[in-house]
This record gives sequence, C-alpha cells and structure tokens, in this order.
Amino acid sequence: MDAVVIDRLAVRQAAASPEALKFVLIGMCATVPVVVAYTGFSYRVFRGKTIELHYA
Repeated sequence: MDAVVIDRLAVRQAAASPEALKFVLIGMCATVPVVVAYTGFSYRVFRGKTIELHYA
C-alpha cells in the first residue's frame, strides 16, 4: 500500500519535512520525560492515601 490518497499522493509526499520532524522529536524528547517523572511523583505522593471504593 503505497498511496495515502489513491492515485494522488504517496506516503513520502504526505510526510512532513525533515526539519519539522526533527523539531517534533526534540520537543518530545524534552516533554515525555517530564510527564513520566511527574506521573511517578504523583503516584508516590498519593500511595497509601486512597481507599478502595465499594459500589453496592
């Protein structure tokens, strides 16, 4: 399957420019570790402070 839009646009033509992809990669490399660290911190802070919910 080589076409994104049949008979109009190939996958390589639909892809963003290498410069834009590099910018997104750098942004992700800076953002993802911060999100993971904050999530871990939140779990550590709230560990043991919640109770199991019982419905019915």
